[in-house]
Amino acid sequence: MMSVLEEKEFGKILTSVVRSAREQGNTITGKEVEEAFASLHLNETQMKEIFSYLKSHRIGVDETPDLTADLSGEDKNALQIYLESLTFLPERSEGEKQVYIRRAMNGDKEAQRIVAEIFLPLVPDIAKLYAEQGVFLEDLIGEGNEALMRGVTLLSALEEEDEVESALSQMIMNAMEERIQEDLEAGAKGKKAADLVNEVADRARELADELRHKVSVEELMEESGWTEEKIREAIRLSGDRIEDLDSGEEQRNEG
Repeated sequence: MMSVLEEKEFGKILTSVVRSAREQGNTITGKEVEEAFASLHLNETQMKEIFSYLKSHRIGVDETPDLTADLSGEDKNALQIYLESLTFLPERSEGEKQVYIRRAMNGDKEAQRIVAEIFLPLVPDIAKLYAEQGVFLEDLIGEGNEALMRGVTLLSALEEEDEVESALSQMIMNAMEERIQEDLEAGAKGKKAADLVNEVADRARELADELRHKVSVEELMEESGWTEEKIREAIRLSGDRIEDLDSGEEQRNEG
């Protein structure tokens, strides 16, 4: 059994391992994982659970995962359309790339636009790393594009030209991770709201069947022991559409 401090450390290490794998194309060695968790002295069962978790997040351990194999039809289509659009971009030699990067780092707006074009292929490559995590690939690509456009305006903070690709990749990854987290949180809030509405609606239906009439907020409060605030929150979330519950909103508005 882990202590609270060990659980926090475990979470930090796992986050670091996942991020490291993302930066390496969704792959990591078993040795790297074991070394990362060495300080926690985990047993074989716990390590197996970690490897299973990594696999569920499309991370290959000691192997390179096929990042397109399990994409949905919609995601595959979005990826194909985006990749086809990239074929229309002009090709740049390495020398040209370096010139534009230097100019972009010095604040040249046109050079920044061209540098964004040069590094656009990073976006679908990184988006594939985060696919099948609750956000459509098209939306991940959109977040990546926006992050790239912002990123090229911030290159003056870098000291070396060879830092540019890594810095832009990090910005794209951060944007996609934030979008996934936002959607997860929104989903959790939505589920919580739905659970509350269903709970109140079910209890109102039971009481209405017993009393043989649509119940009032006060009757439901008395029978359930719930606060008025809880019941009215469910009414608000449902748009006052709980069938067996008379919210009294019409009378309140008329008054």
